[in-house]
Amino acid sequence: MLRGITVALTCAAMCMAGCGRGNEGEKQGPTIGFALTTLNNPFFIDMKKGAEATAQRLGVRLIIQASERDIDVEKQMQIVENLIQRKVDAICVTPNGAREIVPAIVKATRAGIPVFVVDMKVDEKTLKEAGGSIVSFAGSDNFEGGRLAGEFVASRLRGNGLAAILEGVPGHETGESRSRGFRAAVKDKPGISLVSSQSGGFDRAQGYNVMQNVMQAHPDLQAVFACNDLMALGAVEAIAASGKTGSIIVVGFDAIDEAREAIRSGKMDATIAQYPAEMGRVAVESAVKTLKGEKVPAFVPVKIELITKANVDSVATPQ
Repeated sequence: MLRGITVALTCAAMCMAGCGRGNEGEKQGPTIGFALTTLNNPFFIDMKKGAEATAQRLGVRLIIQASERDIDVEKQMQIVENLIQRKVDAICVTPNGAREIVPAIVKATRAGIPVFVVDMKVDEKTLKEAGGSIVSFAGSDNFEGGRLAGEFVASRLRGNGLAAILEGVPGHETGESRSRGFRAAVKDKPGISLVSSQSGGFDRAQGYNVMQNVMQAHPDLQAVFACNDLMALGAVEAIAASGKTGSIIVVGFDAIDEAREAIRSGKMDATIAQYPAEMGRVAVESAVKTLKGEKVPAFVPVKIELITKANVDSVATPQ
């Protein structure tokens, strides 16, 4: 699920006027609340656009609010509670914590408001034990994305070399799944040594600092997999500052525009494309169908793709 590019769209979580409310005019249908992880990341900005376009097409009122930071679980819980108080008809949420968001979902469940989870899964055991429930989850298979990244690195290294992982926020299911997928892909490659796996907090500046430390500790490092593109771009900058551009394979995750440009210029080698706008579309559509009494799948998968220099211009920017 990226994080560090500041945009002017940052939301005040408890602002009663909401944020990104492209069609919050005169109410035409049900009201759907969407609690986004953050709007300081292009990934979630695209998700917001997909949700807004779908809400407008379906004639529903959409209230979008987001935390300033993707690790701010408390703020996100306040957002969900605010949406409950506003008596929205349904809530979509991209969790800032798989377990931490559970109490807020439980409150929505008790209030009779259906919840739709997007991008990062909620811890099912914790949710069930707490008495909460969700209707549907829409997102990519992050484990598979990490595995694709690992297979790419293994192929480029021809089965031999030193690799590192820049992990996401500790305890964040999205980053952990990507990391596990990468590890699964290289574990049966005895010639590949994973010499470091440290958190870069899904943040560009942290990615830069961690990458500098990793290169100092392992000067012969040959590849790095970052669990999002912002950390990968930070790693690219650290590599450039060390005069090693082109000597270390860099793979990211999310296929944001700047990462694609880095691939074109040879500064990055690959990224995993997700389709955040599609996730936003599916979440709103699922909410509307449920409110109409229609059945929706418990899981709606959104495709992922490996993007390299060979296909960066032929594979459309995730929509």
